Amino acid sequence: MFHHIGELRQLEKPVHLALGVFDGVHVGHQEVIRHAVEAAKKDGGLAGVVTFEPHPIRVLAPERAPRRILASIQHKADLLAELGVDFLCVQEFTLDFSRREAREFIEDLAQNSGQLRHIAVGEDWIFGKERGGNVQRLKQWGSELDFEVDAAPPVMVQGERVSSTRIRQAIRDGNISAAKEMLGRDYTVVGTVEKGKQLARQLGFPTANVVAHNEQLPPDGVWELEAVIDGAHFKAIGNLGRRPTVENENARRLLEVHVFDFNGDLYDKVIEAKFLKFIRPEKKFDSVDDLKMQISKDVASVRS
Repeated sequence: MFHHIGELRQLEKPVHLALGVFDGVHVGHQEVIRHAVEAAKKDGGLAGVVTFEPHPIRVLAPERAPRRILASIQHKADLLAELGVDFLCVQEFTLDFSRREAREFIEDLAQNSGQLRHIAVGEDWIFGKERGGNVQRLKQWGSELDFEVDAAPPVMVQGERVSSTRIRQAIRDGNISAAKEMLGRDYTVVGTVEKGKQLARQLGFPTANVVAHNEQLPPDGVWELEAVIDGAHFKAIGNLGRRPTVENENARRLLEVHVFDFNGDLYDKVIEAKFLKFIRPEKKFDSVDDLKMQISKDVASVRS
């Protein structure tokens, strides 16, 4: 993984780039990336993605910044590798960087990429100072700097354009099947396991307290999950919410994951939780015994 455009100088083969923020790496983003990957294969070159971190809106208008679909750069890198991308360049996005002229940015890419042959973007991609760069100008600069430009059209699902905004709304609504269709994969949350009060252990169902990395979360409740731990896949059940039976109303929202048939210490590990099916809303029970009985039923339901 490269952390600055200047590091692309290390590349010794023809370079084919996909440019964009790619928040979520959804099916629309995948179409842009596919152009770069296929061109690289034909040319015997390298397919790369140049993206920006943090998301530009977090720098330019932080009050309007939405939750992320993919909060982890490593998670994004893993998904891109599965799509055939050879390298990822994560350019830090700052106010100073936002003030760069669009032409200057493209010249910088061409100069540092050595054998830059091709750039793929979405057909409505706009970039640079005061949004001065667009596909038409990019194609003009490509003819001057000797690289080709592909502008991928939007991808439609159920008659509407796929977008990160639309996916976030589907997740908020609990419409996981729609989110999956637009993402081209299961919706997942990646988080680090931290030590909690071990209340679930006392109920007979030890859980991992997964602190999400700023991702958009679905509605509170009990969910059927698949947990990915160190590359291994486990069936799991999770409770997302504030645990009203055993905590007060000001408790932190948390994803508690009970992993089936797992033996080992999960503290400080990173878990990828795939949301598969909504089981029931979170509720406050009259007693801990009632909660324990309901958890038993939930676990049996998911196991079966």
